[in-house]
Formats: sequence, structure tokens, C-alpha cells
Amino acid sequence: WFEDAHLAQAACLRATAEMEAEHFRSFGLTNPIAIVPNGVDIPDLSGVPRSRGPRRRALFLSRIHPKKGLPYLLKVWAVIEAQHPDWELVIAGPDEVGHTAEMQALARRLGLKRVIWQGAIYGAEKTTLYRSADLFVLPTHAENFGLVVAEALAHEVPVITTRNAPWAGLETHGCGWWIDLDEAQLQETLVDAVARPRASLADMGARGRAWIARDFRWDGVAERMLELYAWVTESGPLPRFVHRTD
Repeated sequence: WFEDAHLAQAACLRATAEMEAEHFRSFGLTNPIAIVPNGVDIPDLSGVPRSRGPRRRALFLSRIHPKKGLPYLLKVWAVIEAQHPDWELVIAGPDEVGHTAEMQALARRLGLKRVIWQGAIYGAEKTTLYRSADLFVLPTHAENFGLVVAEALAHEVPVITTRNAPWAGLETHGCGWWIDLDEAQLQETLVDAVARPRASLADMGARGRAWIARDFRWDGVAERMLELYAWVTESGPLPRFVHRTD
């Protein structure tokens, strides 16, 4: 089991950063590249119980920007609203390039009734919002990491996101869905997710938090950075996460 878990961890960490590494190489850069994941704060949830409203909740929390794929989510949500009156969608995050108004207009044209719009939120308010969600959805066009995915998992919320974000580990660790950016596939995935019992999604969220706490917490990232600095100053061996072209 340990060997399988180690291999899964290594594969995920590579996927998380190799997108940027490939971009660097495409410019002709041949320097060594150290692939170290972003660190993630692991919130103390002992004093923050899940908040349950009259409906179950799907959450989108990110910049409200065209690259985040909100039209896909809203169009699919029209189907979910019709089939699952016990679910609502919360869309939270700061507006960029006037995209919030565009998406609100689209929601009106689709006749959506159970979409709650929130602006930018921070700190304890954000933790409370994550803890109110049964499911997190980010149908993004492109992410080099996708911090909100890690944040959602750290708050025990299972995630649906696209293969344009480097989160193959959602499937490896049984804590979400990693899909193509395709309206039909998003609809199929959401129909599956919202039909699951609350306890089933909670179990997925717990697995996600355990994964993030194990592989992305700051002390582990700091250890990798110390290895890197030791190698750069010629006081340590070449770290396994440094990729060279020679």
C-alpha cells in the first residue's frame, strides 16, 4: 500500500507543476526546473461544524472571469434545478472584466431560480461558506494549480473540475471527478454527484482533506525547498524533483 500511495503522490505532484515546466521549455529554456507544489493551509475544522440549510449546496468559488467556465455550469444547472429541487448553487468570488453581470444575465435567460450570487469573501466567512457546501465545481478553461480546488478539499468538500486543471489526484484519491471541459460530460457528472447521499459526498470530502493534509501542507513544501537550496549551494545532492535536460 505504501509504495502505491507514494507512486500516486509523485504522479500527482508532477501533474500539478509539469504544465508550467512545459511552458518554460517551450521558450527554449534548458535550465534545471524544480517542481515543488504550492503549500496549502490546512484549516482547523474542530470548531467549524458543517452548516446545513434547507437545501443541499453546490459551490463555485473563484474569480468571476471568462476562463473559469461559468457558462458551462449555468447551462447544466438548469437541468439540475429541474431534477433536484433540494439543491442550490452558490457562485462566489470577485468580479473581473464585468463577467458577473454577463453571467447573471445568462442565469436570467435560463430561468434559474436557485442560484445565489456572492462577491469576494475572505477569512472566516470563506471557511463558513466552504463548510456549507456539499460539492465544489470549477469547470475551468485553464489552471496552473487551482488553489481553490485544494482549499475545497482541505475543507472536506469533494470537487468536480476539468482536465485543464492539474488535479488527476481527485480520481486517484476518490475525492472528486476530473473531466473534460464538455457540457454533456459536466451534466452527466453533476447528475451523478447530486444524486449521491450526503454521507457519500462527505466521505469523499474526508478523503480529499486527508490527501491535501498529507501531500500539500507547508512543512512538506518547506522540506523540499531546503533540499533545493542545499543542492544550489552545493551542500546537498540533486533533489529527485529537479528536472534537467542534460
